Amino acid sequence: MMEIHPPLRTGIMTSAPALAIVLLHVFSPQSHLFASGFSPSPPLPTIRYPYTAIQTSLPSSLSASDLLYQDQQNALLRRALHEQTLLTSRTPTIPSLVAPKIKGLADSGKGFASSSSSSDRAATRLAAARARILQNDGVLRIDSALSPTACDNLRHYVLEQRRSADETVRAHVDAGNIVDADALARIYYGVENRRVGRCDLQLSLLRGGFSRDRDVASSSDDDEQFPLADALLQLLGPKGTLRHLYERLVTPRGEFYELAAVVTDPGSRRQTIHPDLPWKPIAPLYVVFVALQDVTAEMGPTCFLVGTQTEEVDGMFNCGSVEEKDRVVRDSEGRLAMLNKGDCVVFDARTLHCGNANESMQTRALFNFSFRNPQVTGDLGYKGSMRPGYERAMTLNDVIEALNAYEGGEREPFAKYGNGMRKRGF
Repeated sequence: MMEIHPPLRTGIMTSAPALAIVLLHVFSPQSHLFASGFSPSPPLPTIRYPYTAIQTSLPSSLSASDLLYQDQQNALLRRALHEQTLLTSRTPTIPSLVAPKIKGLADSGKGFASSSSSSDRAATRLAAARARILQNDGVLRIDSALSPTACDNLRHYVLEQRRSADETVRAHVDAGNIVDADALARIYYGVENRRVGRCDLQLSLLRGGFSRDRDVASSSDDDEQFPLADALLQLLGPKGTLRHLYERLVTPRGEFYELAAVVTDPGSRRQTIHPDLPWKPIAPLYVVFVALQDVTAEMGPTCFLVGTQTEEVDGMFNCGSVEEKDRVVRDSEGRLAMLNKGDCVVFDARTLHCGNANESMQTRALFNFSFRNPQVTGDLGYKGSMRPGYERAMTLNDVIEALNAYEGGEREPFAKYGNGMRKRGF
């Protein structure tokens, strides 16, 4: 999930900074494309963009913009490190978030194994108990929400989709179509796409994924597998591990608000503590992160401050003095989402949290989606990580119906929603 910094959230850019944003994503040293041997010339000052840096020749006006961005990022890093010190001031080790055991419900901390064999009635009772915990604590862990095989397939798919996105943007850059390249970068990576080492990869709901962004009409014989739909089926389908919980939290009318993969590369920085959106009296959005591999302490697990979704905390953290903000962090109960493959966390988007630095040698990938509470109307003050063509297009019930069709043999259950590109004729 992205940190919201209003000065950086702009519309489509056609200036020199826009060119840098595109180039620095697709040609950074950690990008798959950088290994292809492309080397822009003549080399000029280093400019930062996702997955570190590149040398590029651009007008001098870019240098000031880039320096300002770097100053902002460095200030955020200093604040993030200060918050880390505050969190560990009482105890040097932040405990792991644990799945609750709910009295009277066997295996209540688990998802996939138990939900697939339990009755609908038992699943409804379990969802009600989980919803109460989530509404109280602001965050909930559910173990084994997705099977290991589905996780492996989806992780491979996500990393291949990122490669495809990079290649597509690069092709437009090479052809000199900078405006199109910038538009694609925003569709693929979202509004805050300059963060170092972090990527919110916005996914297509069509079989074949990014390969269908040009040819929506048909998929190839190579697309026999559909890892995204398989994962959604296990999570939200007829026996889905999260279906009853989401029906309880947002009702079947809840808007499908986000669909992405949060990809964090080795060397990524720690985030500052933040909520995902401005505080509202009713929980407006419930978000899920599913671990597509084990998430160790070194991989930068998300830290949640339990019970911080309240108006009182918001008043101190977002509207109070620096001292009050520090006190919230120091006195809160931090929990790390150190998850096993297939485990997930569901959280109220008002809850304070942050991603930690990835100090491992492995890329961390989380499957991410959310649904909006229909009781909350108007602008949420937060643009979710979702392709623009899918925004306001589906409810939870629409997703469930599509997954029912998929289980029944429908090859393209989300066909009527297209590839989600919408803008500029893509």
